[in-house]
Amino acid sequence: MVKVATYFAMTLGAFVFWQTMDKVHVWIALHQDEKKERLEKEAEIRRVREELLQKAKQNDPLAILTANLSC
Repeated sequence: MVKVATYFAMTLGAFVFWQTMDKVHVWIALHQDEKKERLEKEAEIRRVREELLQKAKQNDPLAILTANLSC
């Protein structure tokens, strides 16, 4: 009877562990995706900002000075 109870407890423990690891894996993957999206969005913002600063520099040399002071 002890062997059966031990086997059942170990099987249950393995199942709980497996399910927990699966949830942890999904959580990690989700956060990695969110981080990747955030970094891509920040890179896009930097790129657009640089384009706008370049256009401002071409149109008005003093505009770039004003833009840098406001940052």
